[in-house]
Amino acid sequence: MDLLKELRGFLPDDQVTVNQTVLEQHSRDESYHAPHLPDVVVFPKSREDVSKVLQFANKHQIPVVPFGVGSSLEGHVIPYRGGITLDFQLMNRILEIRPRDMLVRVQPGVLRTQLNKELSKHGLFFSVDPGADATLGGMAATNASGTTAVRYGVMRDQVRDLEVVLADGRIIHTGGLSAKSSSGYNLTGLFVGSEGTLGVFTELTLRVYGIPEATMAARATFPSVKNAVDAAVAIISTGIPVARIELVDAISIKQVNRFSGTDYPEAPTLFLEFHGNEPGLKQDVESATELAMQEGCQGFQFETDSKARSQLWEARHNLAYAFIKASPGKKLMSTDVVVPLTELTGAIEHARQMLDEYGIEGAVLGHVGDGNYHAVLMTDPNNPDDVKRTEHVNASIVEYALSRGGTCTGEHGVGVGKMKYQRQEHGDALDLMAAIKKSFDPNGILNPGKLIPAI
Repeated sequence: MDLLKELRGFLPDDQVTVNQTVLEQHSRDESYHAPHLPDVVVFPKSREDVSKVLQFANKHQIPVVPFGVGSSLEGHVIPYRGGITLDFQLMNRILEIRPRDMLVRVQPGVLRTQLNKELSKHGLFFSVDPGADATLGGMAATNASGTTAVRYGVMRDQVRDLEVVLADGRIIHTGGLSAKSSSGYNLTGLFVGSEGTLGVFTELTLRVYGIPEATMAARATFPSVKNAVDAAVAIISTGIPVARIELVDAISIKQVNRFSGTDYPEAPTLFLEFHGNEPGLKQDVESATELAMQEGCQGFQFETDSKARSQLWEARHNLAYAFIKASPGKKLMSTDVVVPLTELTGAIEHARQMLDEYGIEGAVLGHVGDGNYHAVLMTDPNNPDDVKRTEHVNASIVEYALSRGGTCTGEHGVGVGKMKYQRQEHGDALDLMAAIKKSFDPNGILNPGKLIPAI
């Protein structure tokens, strides 16, 4: 079948391409996973375009892979079985802002920073901050999280409604505008995190928040990872409404300083941010400082100036890129396991021990407020021995988390990289997931080979 000709039979010519450069751009994401070209790339402009493509693809059993900006980290958007890649860059409109309902309705190609720029005019912001300027459709597909999850929750907590095109082209809505509902199955929760395997998002209704009256960032250094984690747990457990609380280990701080031009002490460090009104913020900061000092804090540096706060979080967000720049020719492999808070110290120390033991360049950092931590591992995809060593370390970190009641992924998703852990984590429940996939997508056209292993 001539896919280009067939698709141009019901879509404008400029929305369908087999240009080699465009195909290559859609053959990879930010991960170390091997690229693979799609057969064709389609740029839909409406739900109707998506519906037509899926009807056609389902009839001819052609794979379809949704694509945002390609910032995923587990090979989610790599079209290993060829077929059609749906790129949503032309569906990037903010459709409606409802300030009094604290809701916004957007198309899937809207970028996170694009949305917040528009929301700021209404004194609002969208809370999920994964670091990358990802599309909101992609963030919902992977149930993205990030530095602010400890206060505001993950992507699944923000989605009120999804407009979804099913494999056969039908268009459904999964929720509504109300803050809660006890009616029917929670389809919204099912679709968020489904990684394009159950349907394709064409519209999202999201919860937004008022911009805090006052914001303060802080950086606290500790003599050990255990001290830092214990301080974080103490701050969270006492109910202080901290908006962000991030741990970066000593070796990673060294890389931060090299890349960002900072001069932070090279010791285990907590990056914190507090949101609130002036009187409440002052009390929260005083309480957090006291708790940190009880855990051996060696220094608490506050930043109230917006430029200084931005520099602090830019340094944290750029940590992965700092290692990428320092490791030319290598690709990033990132773990994102989650463990109970009581297991966090041992887990982070185990991750650093594994990196050092196998001589792998990388960072250990974490959203310590919710037990989610990352090991950033640099690997040469063209060196099989290097990849093997890195994968062994990755596996060891995941096994550690699963053995302590954790999960293999807290925010990056499964994609292809973590499918091998799904049976171990979910047991017989994985069979039910496979049955759900079969029910929604009987011909297996939606992002095949991702999330759910063949059973």
